Amino acid sequence: MTVSLQTGDFDISTEMDALSKGDTNIGAVVTFTGLVRDMVKDERILDMTLEHYPAMAQAELERIEQEANKRWPLNGTRILHRFGTLKPGDRIVLVITASSHRQAAFEAAQFIMDFLKTRAPFWKKERLEKGDSGWVEAKDKDDAALERWRL
Repeated sequence: MTVSLQTGDFDISTEMDALSKGDTNIGAVVTFTGLVRDMVKDERILDMTLEHYPAMAQAELERIEQEANKRWPLNGTRILHRFGTLKPGDRIVLVITASSHRQAAFEAAQFIMDFLKTRAPFWKKERLEKGDSGWVEAKDKDDAALERWRL
């Protein structure tokens, strides 16, 4: 189990290999990578700035990682979230879950991402071609997705 907050990019393959190395009981590894989009409401995104409170964000991501490990039989988890200013196409977040069984790995990854979309203490501001859109608001559909897990 590891959680990292960083400004720099990451290599998905390196992270996955580090998580599963030496564990021959792993039958499934699920990865999710979130990217910065280039459009919002028919307007081009120039960049996105992600801000956070380091200690709070670290603690919250560790908490959700621990909860996922309580709910599913996981062999390993990895959450990596970037902050700072990112351009369209840049990687923002990586979630990796490993388990003996695929269903546990898939569900745990989805659980972690539903949490990250709604509860992780990150603030996103998009800079658009025609001017700032301001801070990105949480979406009702993301809250509904989290509700199914009953946190």
